[in-house]
Amino acid sequence: MRSSFFGNLDQGQVPGHFTLQNPKMLRVQLNGEDVLARQGSMVAFQGQMDFDYEGGGVGKFLKKMVTGEGAPLMRVRGQGVLFLADDAQDVHLFYLENEAVTVNGRNLLAFDPHLSWDINRVQGAGIAAGGLFNTTVSGTGWVAVTAHGTPAMLDAAWGPTYADGQSAVCWSTSLQVGVNRTFKAGALIGRGSGEAVQLAFQGQGFVLVQASEGPVVPQARG
Repeated sequence: MRSSFFGNLDQGQVPGHFTLQNPKMLRVQLNGEDVLARQGSMVAFQGQMDFDYEGGGVGKFLKKMVTGEGAPLMRVRGQGVLFLADDAQDVHLFYLENEAVTVNGRNLLAFDPHLSWDINRVQGAGIAAGGLFNTTVSGTGWVAVTAHGTPAMLDAAWGPTYADGQSAVCWSTSLQVGVNRTFKAGALIGRGSGEAVQLAFQGQGFVLVQASEGPVVPQARG
């Protein structure tokens, strides 16, 4: 796997159609190819582009409906340059080499269409736990993710690693992933920490953690 986080992302050694226009914008060069991107992430394009809804098939559609996980995707095809961004969040690139990575659906910006993807449940977390389904992308090609704030790359081989489920951007599929619950009786009377459930990682691999639990959604006013 290649990424600037690992110091091995030499654009001259891998297909260069995914590049960073700037830290918060992805540039995709299309010459008749397709790219899968988050719906609504197009901020500009030059050339001729077609945009279509991408559901991924009946199975993936049903998983999205049941779990609420998975980025809403569009398929973009054309000739020219496509610019993608999501709420001015930082964009980070990974180039998979017959590998896989698990991504929080909220952080998935774009990926090569020939990569396989599916929605998977975090081991030990049922639907009732909420928010513990993530998207696994595998094969050889580009994946672009977003992070709210400057992220930290954690080496899970250092020891047991824990992250808030909304703060974990992506992680190695080689890791054993479970749920760590720290609920205490004090939470019943309003004296809890507010951090009752975390994702737990063990093994050889990385976890990319963003600097927040994601953008704050404004509360509707009656």
